[in-house]
Amino acid sequence: MNEQAQTTGFWATLREAVRGSEQDFTQGSIGRAIFLLSVPMVLEMAMESLFGIVNVYWVAHLGKEQAAAVGITESLLTIVFTVAMGLSMATTAMVARRIGEKDAEGAGRIAVQAIALGFLISLPIASIGVFLQGPLFRWMNAEASVAAVGSGYIRVIFGSNVVIMLLFLINAIFRGAGDAAIAMRSLWIGNIINLILDPCLIFGWGPFPELGVTGSAVATTIGRGCAVLYQCSRLLGGHSRVPVQLRNLSFDFGVMRSLLQMSVGGMLQMFVATAAWMMMMSIIGKFGSAAQAGYTIAIRIIIVALLPSWGMSNAGATLVGQNLGARQPERAEKSVWLAGHSNAVFLGGVTFLFVFFAEFLVRLFTDDASVIPYGVDALRYMSYGYVFYGYGMVMAAAFNGAGDTWTPTLLNLICFWAMQIPLAYALALGTGLNAQGAFLAITICESILAVLAMVMFRRGTWKSKVV
Repeated sequence: MNEQAQTTGFWATLREAVRGSEQDFTQGSIGRAIFLLSVPMVLEMAMESLFGIVNVYWVAHLGKEQAAAVGITESLLTIVFTVAMGLSMATTAMVARRIGEKDAEGAGRIAVQAIALGFLISLPIASIGVFLQGPLFRWMNAEASVAAVGSGYIRVIFGSNVVIMLLFLINAIFRGAGDAAIAMRSLWIGNIINLILDPCLIFGWGPFPELGVTGSAVATTIGRGCAVLYQCSRLLGGHSRVPVQLRNLSFDFGVMRSLLQMSVGGMLQMFVATAAWMMMMSIIGKFGSAAQAGYTIAIRIIIVALLPSWGMSNAGATLVGQNLGARQPERAEKSVWLAGHSNAVFLGGVTFLFVFFAEFLVRLFTDDASVIPYGVDALRYMSYGYVFYGYGMVMAAAFNGAGDTWTPTLLNLICFWAMQIPLAYALALGTGLNAQGAFLAITICESILAVLAMVMFRRGTWKSKVV
């Protein structure tokens, strides 16, 4: 009977997580709170990464130049992700803090200003991608054939970056409020549309034009745009814990300034990490488009495998913000350590999967004999530090959830720029390890970052952060 009750309780809790929970996350079981928040967050992240997975899967059938073009564009697109995630960190922290303080109207004011900032910032980014795609491809050491097939793709993706920006920001609002199920559903909508349109626009199925790799960008943009429309309907329709009303639809420069001040640390944090990633793509590019294509496929597989980890990390960030707002710092700390332990156990299992089944996974995306060895090596080398990553991911999210975006920024500067890039050059170009040396550098430096993050978290200075 006991076992049956536990099974029934699990499925009931799972259904509640997917439907959307009304629970006050500053009270009750911490483990249950993490589960209720992380399940929809995992599914949300799964949907977001599925955009890229679907694109790479179909584009890989066009050839390695097209696959490399998508990989290079995605690495350049991290400029957009850097800004969007920096603003999202600040937005989640501030919304969560207001919700913890039971100030729902204040959370609504923050939501409106975050959306306005995202829209304004997306305009100059669009201009860079549309008019400077040639120099961008050259900067990434792309072969001429890659730049030729990828010009339309990069124009569409960058030109419509506002939908990416808003998708991130509005979901950050929902996550901070504890409305993770709404964020999840918005990406379901976007992905269903993308899944249908992607092959149709790439290959010209039925009445659709054959646009090649550019068709993938068009399909993704339409899907994301529909997801944003759904998000807005939830915010304005009173279906969220964050009430956005007509009287809030005006500029509040005080709130904007607070968001910008906090998000600068978050943007720099992400810029440091993503610039290092772009440099890694450039280093790997020295070994040809096959190496870049293999690395791109491996990253896509890794992103999917890490989805539960991102879910637990984001759940920890929400719990930190809300519990600090409710003046319960010890509960916030316990939430983070529980999420960290769970994450480390999960990623230990992922390491086993990648070490023994790497080639099978890579072959799901390509049968190009020149690409497969690079994808296999990338998966295996980078998985060796996953247990450390489990703690590091949660700790970084916890700092951000508390509004302390500068501590993870400092750690990223040390581990990525001061250590990872020089080490990757040394191992890849100075020891004969070639691309494998770059993969090994990623593992070493990510592991060091995780250890340093745990040490900094134990100091507890994040508990006194004012947001």
